[in-house]
Amino acid sequence: MIRRLAPVALALAGALTLAACGGSSDSAEPELDPTKLTIYSAQHKNLVDAWVKGFETDTGIKVQVRQGKDASMGNQLVAEGAKTPADVFLTENSPAITVVQDAGLLAKVDQSTLDQVQEAYRPSSGEWVGIAARSTVLIYNPSKISEADLPKSMLDLADPKWKGQWGGAPAGADFQAIVSGMLEAKGEDATKTWLKGLKDNAKIYQNNIATMKAVNAGEVPMGIMYHYYWYRDQALTKEGSKNTKLHYFKGEDVGAFVSVSGGGVLKASDRAADAQKFLGWITGPKGQEALATSKSMEYAVGQGVASDPALPTLESLQAPKIDPFALDGPKVIELMTGAGIL
Repeated sequence: MIRRLAPVALALAGALTLAACGGSSDSAEPELDPTKLTIYSAQHKNLVDAWVKGFETDTGIKVQVRQGKDASMGNQLVAEGAKTPADVFLTENSPAITVVQDAGLLAKVDQSTLDQVQEAYRPSSGEWVGIAARSTVLIYNPSKISEADLPKSMLDLADPKWKGQWGGAPAGADFQAIVSGMLEAKGEDATKTWLKGLKDNAKIYQNNIATMKAVNAGEVPMGIMYHYYWYRDQALTKEGSKNTKLHYFKGEDVGAFVSVSGGGVLKASDRAADAQKFLGWITGPKGQEALATSKSMEYAVGQGVASDPALPTLESLQAPKIDPFALDGPKVIELMTGAGIL
């Protein structure tokens, strides 16, 4: 815990400006109704809306959602401390909820809820639980590079031979979660080397969608992003992805990292029982089936619940085995800042 808390001051100062991929935040936040269960959410709005609707219908418990971004909302909870009006925190990537956990603000999740989620997608701490997952992928343009010529590992992208040949969005919480997986799997020295390669070799884009569109347009042959942007676009107009394919590194490569979206109950909640019910509902069969049919194209992590059939199975991804509890978001921000990327 001390290892992660040491750079929190840097995270609080710098991460507030970073963009996560799903949430949006208004400068003037609406007044909250103290009679309703309050969710602070950085997850995709359409998915959370589906969860809230189903939960309210089944339980009669009224819910309100304050939408934001992973880093800024996590740091807001740390700043609010015991005075937060939030009952539940939902993230897109786990480093944001780990910051809140390390500040001592999360209650233990009910064991019955933890048991509903596959073991790989819940932290060993038991203070939050996985609610969804997304896979790291290499998107590429076959007219610019053949599959046979793709790098064998995401680590290879640090090689000077790939200068100007790939893109990414390092200012986003998504990309930083990928780096946090690398840090845990390969250590600080290897991560610093890769970040130097990112600084030297990559073209920088605003977000995952911009990275995908750049590869689609042939601006760069390849890009690092999460899988679900591609699958969403493919299911719609294919406007941003028709010229591209996805490559999965597999073999427990750092480029096969699966990021876990987290959900936790705030210790300060005066509606803790309802908050625990909400987490139990969204990780249970109905909540995970709502995710699978929401067209969010994220992975379901509940026991026995299949994800959207368009997706390769989680088991087939051969992701590295990483405890979500171990991911160190503030340290990643420190390293990326030191490398001149942020």
